[in-house]
Amino acid sequence: MMDRRWGPEPTGEGRARFRLWAPDRKTVTLEIRGEESFALEPESGGWFAVEAPADVGTHYRFRLAEELAVADPASRRQDGGVHGWSVLTDPDGFAWQTRDWTGRPWEETVIEEVHPGVMGGFAGVAERLPALAELGLTAVELMPVGAFSGTRNWGYDGVLPYAVAESYGSPDELKALVDRAHGLGLMVFLDVVYNHFGPDGNYLGAYASDFFDEHAHTPWGGAVAVAREPVRRFFIDNALMWLDEYRIDGLRFDAVHAIGDEEFLDAMAQEIRAKLPGRHIHLMLENEGNDPDRLKPALYDAQWNDDFHNVLHVLLTGEREGYYRGFAQDQTHKLARCLADGFIYQGETPPGSDHRRGKPSGHLPATRFISFLQNHDQIGNRAMGERLSLLVDRERMRAATALLLLSPQIPLIFMGDSEGSRSPFLFFTDFHDELADAVREGRRGEFAGFAAFSNDRARASIPDPNDPETFRGSRPEPGPDAEEWRSFYRDLLALRHDAIVPRLKNASGLGAEVLGEGAVAARWRMGDGAQLAITFNLGHQPVQFPAAEGAPLFQLGQAGEPASLRAEIVP
Repeated sequence: MMDRRWGPEPTGEGRARFRLWAPDRKTVTLEIRGEESFALEPESGGWFAVEAPADVGTHYRFRLAEELAVADPASRRQDGGVHGWSVLTDPDGFAWQTRDWTGRPWEETVIEEVHPGVMGGFAGVAERLPALAELGLTAVELMPVGAFSGTRNWGYDGVLPYAVAESYGSPDELKALVDRAHGLGLMVFLDVVYNHFGPDGNYLGAYASDFFDEHAHTPWGGAVAVAREPVRRFFIDNALMWLDEYRIDGLRFDAVHAIGDEEFLDAMAQEIRAKLPGRHIHLMLENEGNDPDRLKPALYDAQWNDDFHNVLHVLLTGEREGYYRGFAQDQTHKLARCLADGFIYQGETPPGSDHRRGKPSGHLPATRFISFLQNHDQIGNRAMGERLSLLVDRERMRAATALLLLSPQIPLIFMGDSEGSRSPFLFFTDFHDELADAVREGRRGEFAGFAAFSNDRARASIPDPNDPETFRGSRPEPGPDAEEWRSFYRDLLALRHDAIVPRLKNASGLGAEVLGEGAVAARWRMGDGAQLAITFNLGHQPVQFPAAEGAPLFQLGQAGEPASLRAEIVP
């Protein structure tokens, strides 16, 4: 069978081949702006194709009916938004300066998650890179960049996943960001969304209803039918595009539990690894199911560990509403399990749930888990977008940060963390008319069950996602003690690089002992046979730390007192 791919393919001499999978249509027409139109020829399996005169920069779209013209779902660039014209690009036209870059080993990874829009687009992120490298970070992770409706969005409402959002910059500007990062020794990761499309600008249902599974649903609508070959190819080829054409170092796959197809996930990882040998390519999952079976060397490097964040958030803030309810009981024991085994829920049923969550994970290396104190979800899904810097006292925040950066799990921070930012990160969109009303009211309705927002007046104070001020207010600004935080991060990351990273490969938990409320002594067997011991107290009462076994690698506060932490390497 012919190997068909989504998207246009330049064929040379000012021509290109255009394709579309439109099994619900009998005819499809290619429209080229300012030029003649061409009828696509039907092929087997619902595909249509035509070769036509087209140079780089040609604007085109597909006409499905007199009243309906759509962008190429695999468009590499748009002009006029997701409802506008697709633009033919040259995938090999960028002049890379770092062609010899092959990446960095996973154990060296320390990630900062960034929203390109609030940072001034791709060019703004590129300007920030030298400061991240100087701090000791090794990777920047971009929230989704696929084209979405409007100019402001978190990125999870994307509808054209092959095209970069126009408000962030051009494809070459993204490549320039990646090139500059590699020149500084930084990896670039990208968050991709393969479980749903946004509510405005997705026309696939109008000509390829089989793209969706009518029997399966997600919180965002119908599930994508990845068991069907054209749909599978759409997403796997998209992943390969980011990793090959853009030389991205790794992908974070959003909410794969909503895809619900483990065979697809495994096949995608296997194909990526087979087609990109000789590079450090890192694949990460968000998976509410706490599934350790995907975390194998030939598949996925690691999973975002929400359990780490959730239990620490409860310990640090005392909050117990919403999804924190499942971590409100036996918090310290849960934290000890998380440090020793990775997942907290390994087959138990969380309070408020009607199904079991997770499988045993203690056999996995510690580096299969990505830990964080906050990220876009954990800040932005709060009604007012508050950071921990406004919710937790400075000393306990410093102790929690030291635990994050010195533990063997891979650490992730959110933009602004290392500068003590107190700016909110709010949920923002750029929808209009009835959709804008629905998003605003739906957002406020999500918090009706929270005590602080139990009445209409309180909920009306929640910022409107579509107000441009909501977006502008989400830009991270340095806090008043920014330089102190930068110095603290710099020192901890240098210590991690020098004393922990060389021993990190195959590090595994040896257990964790509860010393008191909020206080734990945890140990890991490192790859060189030494042990890393971290003892800390995030509670409010003093506890007795076990005796030190040598000169501490790091000491914060007086041992055993609240907001204290001690790290040791024990031969």
